[in-house]
Amino acid sequence: MMNHFMILAVLLPLRTCHTTYSQQESDVFPVTYLNVSKDLDLQRLLVEWDVVKSAHDAELAISFEIQVRRTNEVVWTEFQNVTLDKLRKPLHWTWDSIIPLECMSHAVRIRSKAETSKIWSQWSLWETLPGLDTSNRSGPQIFPKEKILAEGSNITLCCIGGKGQTIKEFSVYPTVDVVKRTKSQVRLLTVGNLSHDKGSNIHVYCYDEDKGSHEAAFFVGKPPDTPKDFSCQTQDMKKVTCTWRKEETYLYGRNSPQYTLSKTSSQKTALCKASCSKQCSCSWDIGQQQIWNVTVTVENPLGKKTATDVFDVKHRMYPTAPFHLWEDCTDTEMTLHWNNENTEVELFCQTEVVQPDGKVELHNSSVAGSRRVTVRGLRPHTEYTARVRCGAARHFWRWSEWSQPLITRTKEGTPSGKLDIWREITPVLGGRNVTLFWKQTPSFQANGKIISYEVTWEKIEDGSQPESISFSSVYNSTRIFLDNHSYRISVMAKNNVNFSLPSILIISRATDNSTEELKEGQVNGTDDGIFLSWEPRSIYDSYIIDWCNFPRLQPCDLQWKRFGPNISSAVISSAAFVPGVRYKFHIYGSVANRASLLEKKIGYLKELPPHLDPIVRKVDLTYNSVTLSWDSYLTNESEPGFVRGYHVYVSPIQGNCNLKGSKKHILSDESELCKYTIENPEEKRYTVKHLMPNTKYKIVVKAFTGGGETPIVNFRYIDTPYNSNMLYFIFLLVIVPTLVAAICHWKMKWVKEWCCPVIPSPNKSKVLSFKEFKMDSEKVLKINDCLPDMLAMDSNADAHKLHPVTWSPVSSTPTEVNTDGHNSSWICSSENVARDFPPTSTPQTHTCFENFAYSSPLEAESDPYQIPETLEAGKTDQAVVLYQPQCYTDIFHEDAASTTRETGEKKSSLKYISQTDACWLGGRL
Repeated sequence: MMNHFMILAVLLPLRTCHTTYSQQESDVFPVTYLNVSKDLDLQRLLVEWDVVKSAHDAELAISFEIQVRRTNEVVWTEFQNVTLDKLRKPLHWTWDSIIPLECMSHAVRIRSKAETSKIWSQWSLWETLPGLDTSNRSGPQIFPKEKILAEGSNITLCCIGGKGQTIKEFSVYPTVDVVKRTKSQVRLLTVGNLSHDKGSNIHVYCYDEDKGSHEAAFFVGKPPDTPKDFSCQTQDMKKVTCTWRKEETYLYGRNSPQYTLSKTSSQKTALCKASCSKQCSCSWDIGQQQIWNVTVTVENPLGKKTATDVFDVKHRMYPTAPFHLWEDCTDTEMTLHWNNENTEVELFCQTEVVQPDGKVELHNSSVAGSRRVTVRGLRPHTEYTARVRCGAARHFWRWSEWSQPLITRTKEGTPSGKLDIWREITPVLGGRNVTLFWKQTPSFQANGKIISYEVTWEKIEDGSQPESISFSSVYNSTRIFLDNHSYRISVMAKNNVNFSLPSILIISRATDNSTEELKEGQVNGTDDGIFLSWEPRSIYDSYIIDWCNFPRLQPCDLQWKRFGPNISSAVISSAAFVPGVRYKFHIYGSVANRASLLEKKIGYLKELPPHLDPIVRKVDLTYNSVTLSWDSYLTNESEPGFVRGYHVYVSPIQGNCNLKGSKKHILSDESELCKYTIENPEEKRYTVKHLMPNTKYKIVVKAFTGGGETPIVNFRYIDTPYNSNMLYFIFLLVIVPTLVAAICHWKMKWVKEWCCPVIPSPNKSKVLSFKEFKMDSEKVLKINDCLPDMLAMDSNADAHKLHPVTWSPVSSTPTEVNTDGHNSSWICSSENVARDFPPTSTPQTHTCFENFAYSSPLEAESDPYQIPETLEAGKTDQAVVLYQPQCYTDIFHEDAASTTRETGEKKSSLKYISQTDACWLGGRL
């Protein structure tokens, strides 16, 4: 029993699986039929297939998976969902290849799956279309063959070599964007973004290794656009003509666009044959039909477009152009006449009149059907151009073409406006020559041909008979003689009809007031002309400025211009103005036709550098400066500009210039100059300072105007002298000390004795060698041989052995005093010596020691105690002149010593003053 249940447990799942598989197998509908073909013109695969009959009977919804293989590579997979029907029609699918189908073999396979099933059927077998790469070829071939290509598209080309041959070259001309690819023995080439700009024809070349070749040509163009401006109209109600604009497709010959015009309801039947140049047109007879619906079709190998027009013939009236125009004219009116071909159609016309200045005026006829129009408000004796066009008065569609233009001229009329007149007055003996000028202004209208000018003048004061003269129209000036009275002058223009209104000019009485006193003001040129300004005066109703276009010629071509009373400045321009020419301007104020000179101006359109440089006549040199003097610069009318001043350029021959107060100036050769500017044109002298002595300089003086100065070409060369002060200083600093040193060297001994006397040494003195100068076996220095700075005596006994000289205050001469039997001292009496001592009633005695070793003229001269009377008296005694004894206080008298010195000194001491010091009693002691 147990075994029976086990067997059932095993068999039951197996039965379930078998049932499920059988059911799924019944839901699979494999492809039973598959056929693949190709369209080489379109490079397209055409696939046809079918499934079992039961699928059609069940009208199943089935999905198909389609694969395309090129050589051994699947290049495309696509899914198609289809609902089958009971008609059992085969299924179709197409695929466009980017690579020519001739180049390689292509295969297709398909499998299916019902939407209610999850199981795909088996793949069908590959259905293969062999390419030419597997065929026996004798030479290279290019695919696709000649073809029309759309601008902006891409194309892939291939070249298949001969059997067993390799492609060596595969190229395109002209050069375009190319991507080359190679696969086995098939060479591929892709051309992208095709454009007619690089040529409407593209040529492809292919060469194999056996020098076999193949060439193919492709045409690049555009598909046609919808015809533009397509419309239809009639000119005579018998024939309809349709027109449209021709578009460029860059395809020609048999590939050019083909146009067909037909009824919209029956496009297979053409109404007419189109002809195209710049515009396409096509005409046919309308017969009795009034309403039309027509279509124009344009087609070329790349596409086809159409345009449609529906119209009523009565509403499409396009008249022919008027013809046979003629006119009737007066001086201000013109009536135009014309003819029309469309006499049975009521027309409305328009006239175009072109003025002499090019302005166009349109005049519409006021009456429908009228074949004339009158134009008013024209100028006399003026040439006009007129033409006419017409349109349908009812159901206006468009204007006809313009008629042929008619050129006509109105008749002459009386001149309008006045001439503009001016004068130039030249004083002469007994009166004035007055040159009259006249010209036509914009406000003057001759209204005909001017045949003459009438000039009349009459004296204002006495009312005498006027005089007149007539001139041909070729003249615009004349000269008449007037005396010194006031005159009224008039000028009129005359044509074949009448005179113009007179232009009046008053010539005032000649006076002694000279206008030459007016100072000429300078004016400046601008980009537009020469700018003038003047001081306005309220009494004048206008201002006149005159000038000469050619001031250096005679006649100078006098010109003038008038300005209103509220204008005080103007820019005068003329085609005759040139740079570098001085122009004179006279500004007049005019009231009641009487003009008065107000101001004079001179100026240039543009100033140019001066023609010549100043002539330096004098050059004054010092060791550190140069003064230049030059002639006055001629500033006549021939100068090309106003001289504004001068530039002085200086530079040393060697090195750069760096003078104080100057500016650097660089020449074209990059050399450097020092520049000084003199802004006064009247200056004729300048001094350049801070030069170096004994240095060579180059220097030049240039005049400058508002236009600058001429280039520097020639220099003047100068050499600064030596500095004499420096030479004198060098002489003092070098020569004099050298001379003094030489003299001192020559008189060395004398100078040494003079400036630095030798002080004898007591131990080396010869006086110590004498026996009589020994005391107690010791050498004693003789006073006459040596002068010590200080002498100290230890005992009065030794002092008494000396020879004192005593000065007495009551005597100016020394007296010798005998002391201890010696007669070797002087007693001197001097007020100078006594001056520093306290006054006493008793004479004072001083002791002096003579020292002949230091007696000299210098000491004698410089001795403060030398008395003039004594020197005069002692000229015969050389000893008195050459020697003065040294003065000492008498230390041998106690009273005298206590008077002059403090009492604290020892009585046994002796004070001594050097010979070289001044003997000032009371000063040293």
